[in-house]
Amino acid sequence: MLVDSHCHLEYEGLVEDQAAILDRAREAGVAAFLNISTKQSEWAQVVSTAEQTAEVFASVGIHPHNADEHLDLKRVELLAATRNPKVVGIGETGLDYYYDHSDRSAQQRLFRMHIDVARETALPVIIHTRDAEDDTLSILEDELGQGAFPALIHCFTASAEFGARVLEMGLSISISGIVTFKNAKDLQEIAKTIPRDRLLVETDSPFLAPVPHRGKSCEPGYVRDTAEFLAELRGESLDDLAAYTTRNFFSLFSKATQ
Repeated sequence: MLVDSHCHLEYEGLVEDQAAILDRAREAGVAAFLNISTKQSEWAQVVSTAEQTAEVFASVGIHPHNADEHLDLKRVELLAATRNPKVVGIGETGLDYYYDHSDRSAQQRLFRMHIDVARETALPVIIHTRDAEDDTLSILEDELGQGAFPALIHCFTASAEFGARVLEMGLSISISGIVTFKNAKDLQEIAKTIPRDRLLVETDSPFLAPVPHRGKSCEPGYVRDTAEFLAELRGESLDDLAAYTTRNFFSLFSKATQ
């Protein structure tokens, strides 16, 4: 049994054939899915899909790319959206200085808002960070100083130093199909060392299809390919890695029910 801890089931490439894609994932041994939102206009559909499918759970949040479109988003709106029984996480949120699609101060303000709601609800923050390690760490350290909250670095591609720091803070790390790429040697070395109780797996579908599916639209079922690669990389059996990453998902996203 595996969990795809991060997928976008409403995105082009998945939404057109969503039921069949979920069936293929089940056949590959995927038993649960976290359907991620990236802007407020997606929340209703992301949650609706989760409400209609027992194994699908939902998140509500604003991706840093979309921060400029949500300058008027109020904390109370995000908090209210988390009260749905199928909403188990907050995000994805965070900082992306690689593309800078949104003003950095807007990204930071919304990131802190998500953390504040996570602290109140005890729902995990799903964090996207790219080319923003220093500011991400600074915000995390500052916010943790104001009170604990659960959090996950999704689609980890950061430095070993960043990984060590977030693990020290108590965060978990999710690995995507990027780890299977030939040019991902640094990530592969980091993935070997992530503690068993902090590791999750994901697809980030429809993006980042792992080997041997590169070039295709990614599907949740491909999380098995990532898990198989990770298990071999770490010298573990697939069954063992599947068991503990699944356990980690339901421990971190404790509102989700198996």
